Amino acid sequence: MRALARKTEEDRLVDLEEKIRKMQLEKQRLANQVRQKERKERTRRLIQVGGLIEKHFEIEGEEETIKLIASFKEVVAKNKEKILEMNIDQARKILRI
Repeated sequence: MRALARKTEEDRLVDLEEKIRKMQLEKQRLANQVRQKERKERTRRLIQVGGLIEKHFEIEGEEETIKLIASFKEVVAKNKEKILEMNIDQARKILRI
């Protein structure tokens, strides 16, 4: 029987470096997937919010949207905690959604 040749320390180092490189590539691939998923979720939220604002305030165009949001900004800032305490079902009933 022939004895298996042991890898040299240099060979083991090369193998480890290759494993590290592969793991770094996998890490980057997974990070890209997470970022892409987060981007898609944000885009979906923005579309939903924009659609609700447009529908319930009968807005036509960016200029009207800017003016409306500017007028509500202070009111919402002062009353945000109270507004967010509203029951979601109650809010949906008011909006009929």
